[in-house]
Amino acid sequence: MNVSQSNEAKSEAKRIVWVDLEMTGLDINKDHILEIACLVTDANLNVIAEGPNIIIHQPDEILNAMNDWCIAQHGESGLTEASRKSNISVKEAENKILNFVKSYVPEKKCPLGGNSVYMDRLFLRKYMPNLNEYLHYRIIDVSTIKELAKRWYKKEYSRLPPKKFQHRCLSDIKESIEELKYYKENIFKE
Repeated sequence: MNVSQSNEAKSEAKRIVWVDLEMTGLDINKDHILEIACLVTDANLNVIAEGPNIIIHQPDEILNAMNDWCIAQHGESGLTEASRKSNISVKEAENKILNFVKSYVPEKKCPLGGNSVYMDRLFLRKYMPNLNEYLHYRIIDVSTIKELAKRWYKKEYSRLPPKKFQHRCLSDIKESIEELKYYKENIFKE
């Protein structure tokens, strides 16, 4: 391996794999994944690649068992109907996302990033174990930084750009990246 390849490998190991899921609820024992999207950024939050945004088929018995919030939110966004019409299984979605991730990051080197991403991690562990195992065990949870900013950096927190709350995966990931950029520029200053 020459110096250029070594530097590239080090750079790839600092990338962040951003994943967002939309689920039928937050109960890992009964709820399921409806949608998954993935982006890869470099260490400075510049997008390296935008991965697939996949809507997963769930049968009516699962969709009809959603809680009131999910029924309203996913109904309004069109996700419920899109899931009903999708012919993509959870396993197919996992394979597509995993193939994308493998083409941009080395195994077990890059953390999972997102907002309240610990919840996504639980669902990945259960429903997409191969993807979960490929990622580093660490996470970059933007919601943790938000909670700390709310307590310790009230002025900066009050200037945080408002979220759109679309609750669709790709737009949520992009908002999370922009939110972390805001914290980087306004709190984690050099």
